[in-house]
Amino acid sequence: MRALVGRIARLIVSSVLLFIAVITVLFLLLELAPGNPIQSLVGDVPISPAFEAQITAAFGLDKPLWERYFIYLGNVFTGNLGYSFGTNEPVLELILGRAGNTLALAVPSFLISTTLGIILGSIAARTRRRWLDGGISGAAVALFSVPNFWLGMMLIMIFSLTLGWLPTQGKAPYGQEGIALQYMVLPIITMATSEVAYKTRIMRASMIESLSQDFIDTARSKGLTPRRVLWRHALPNALLPMVTISGYSLGFILAGSVLVERVFGWPGMGLLFIDAIGRQDNQVVLGVVIVLTVTIIIVNILTDIVYGIVDPRLRSQLTRKISSTRKVEVAS
Repeated sequence: MRALVGRIARLIVSSVLLFIAVITVLFLLLELAPGNPIQSLVGDVPISPAFEAQITAAFGLDKPLWERYFIYLGNVFTGNLGYSFGTNEPVLELILGRAGNTLALAVPSFLISTTLGIILGSIAARTRRRWLDGGISGAAVALFSVPNFWLGMMLIMIFSLTLGWLPTQGKAPYGQEGIALQYMVLPIITMATSEVAYKTRIMRASMIESLSQDFIDTARSKGLTPRRVLWRHALPNALLPMVTISGYSLGFILAGSVLVERVFGWPGMGLLFIDAIGRQDNQVVLGVVIVLTVTIIIVNILTDIVYGIVDPRLRSQLTRKISSTRKVEVAS
């Protein structure tokens, strides 16, 4: 138990250090970016020096850079992400108001890409037909190379403008609350496509390696059918790399949602992020990146823990450490 707690503690410490590094780099980059956030706040209307000084003091922009950094860092660890320059609303409330819309696309995309990646990768590794293996592998490479924003625009041109089957933008008809299913189809396909291709390639390589192991030959020698050998014995072993890949995959999907939401006009965190960049609303930009970073870090920690539990090699190492620790305690 002590070894497991130590492993989790190391993951948490390294994640906190990574989190601070992300905040530091982004904070400095935004400070070095050209432009005046106060003028962006009021638009093209000319303002007096006195009014500009008043707004600057209200947002704390008159303080030195190092002081503003440590104040912001302390606020972040207490859950305070500041206020938006544009709307004067709490940044955390703005982000949480959009987070549900982003997850409505990210979660189905993740589940669809993972399921299809496992199925297609297993088929490509097991099939005796070279054309099928070559077709799946070639399609995976091609789809992985296609940029998400370009694919989204092509889908809009085909299924919305040409065929008229699906809407182009938004999450529901005008004036209707909630999310309409037909508005989700194209964004989910766009977000899931590259992940399906990537997971298919990983699963194919993992399955080929699993099928070459000695325990597969033992299972075949017992007279088990090829389908049973594949899905009952080879698949569980081949899924181990997919546990790690799936954790990173969710991070890629969330990061890729920025461009996808822009293409489809989906009111999620990605569109909020792009709009905030356009009006130099640095607090919102920092807030969105921080929320995404925290989400990805938590997912990666959980992935590492799950992998350590699922992988028998790591589990046996952990068991040996626990047993040796107990022996030392008993001997002492």
